[in-house]
Amino acid sequence: MAWSPIIACVFAIVAMLPGMIIAGIATGVVRRLAPKLGLVDQPSARKVHVIPTPLGGGIGIWLGLVIPFAIAQLLVWYGATHPEMHFGWPLLEKGWQFVQPHLAGYLTKSVSLWILLGLATVLATVGLLDDLLGLGWKIRLAIQFIVAGVVVWGLGWKLSFFIAIPVIPDIVTVFWIVALINSFNMLDNMDGLSAGIAGIGSFMLASVLLLAPDPTTAGPQLFVGGFLLALTGSILGFLYHNRPPAKIFMGDAGSYLIGFCMAVMTILATFGSYEENSQHAILAPLCILAVPLYDLVTVLYIRIRQGRSPFQPDKCHFSHRLVEMGFSKTSAVMVIYLLTATCGLGALLLHRVDRIGAVLVLLLVFCVLCLIALIELASRRKERDRTE
Repeated sequence: MAWSPIIACVFAIVAMLPGMIIAGIATGVVRRLAPKLGLVDQPSARKVHVIPTPLGGGIGIWLGLVIPFAIAQLLVWYGATHPEMHFGWPLLEKGWQFVQPHLAGYLTKSVSLWILLGLATVLATVGLLDDLLGLGWKIRLAIQFIVAGVVVWGLGWKLSFFIAIPVIPDIVTVFWIVALINSFNMLDNMDGLSAGIAGIGSFMLASVLLLAPDPTTAGPQLFVGGFLLALTGSILGFLYHNRPPAKIFMGDAGSYLIGFCMAVMTILATFGSYEENSQHAILAPLCILAVPLYDLVTVLYIRIRQGRSPFQPDKCHFSHRLVEMGFSKTSAVMVIYLLTATCGLGALLLHRVDRIGAVLVLLLVFCVLCLIALIELASRRKERDRTE
């Protein structure tokens, strides 16, 4: 059975708090050291900030993610080898009795955890080098595809589509990973935008996995859900410094790390199964990540339509378009937050409804995206009529 909401809330706080504290402190340190390290983002015509701003917030997010898992690894190893431990306090004793049966399972998954963190570190390092030196987009994209290929063909982690053709899940998974890496990278164009959406998305994904029973085990998915909550905590610790007006940016190091971790967690999670006739639940990540993907698709479409490289930075992102419509920068970010949360709420319903209900949920998300597109279209027509 799934956890009760109260137990899930306690677990969420415990999982998020260490990363939040560590990332908050680490980002503050990086913020002070960034100018000496050459990690400064200078204003330009394609950027919205008007003063030089430190980069390197991704280092804080990375530390907020890796350090808690390193400490947890040691504690789990010690707890698994000393099952006779006693704490003396009834509450701690009860908590130990609840956690102890899961320790062996965590140890078996620890290898996968550190492989995942290792690949995420590779991408974060590439992003950090880009922040420092300005790597070409072809090099960055090639490394992203290589890492995605390692995930799919080296580790055997891939999306499940309930399709018997092997090659389709492989190819889609590779492009899914690369798409999410770049979608969060493209979203990092206003104070608090990419980090806020990533925080909302990772928390909602974790909520689905902890509140909805695993179709195969009938229990909460502790490994993936716990990882997403730890990621949420580290993002929130960074977001304290990145909220408007931002004192530091995450840079490519942070966006690559977040996008990759979010993509792999959606791959490792189990959302639906044949046995429970809940195949439609696999669409939960699409609901939660609908707005970042909308931004990615529309930006690429605009650039290609205008005859420019799809990888050429500019100010045609969804957030920029909202500002052009009259929103302030902070209001534009809040609008995108609310749109992300609205679409994401549909994911919480998918495992509770039948196929007809799932169709209605997906139609709701589709209508939200269509509403956005229509409002943008009307605004562009009004602006064009005004200039003619």
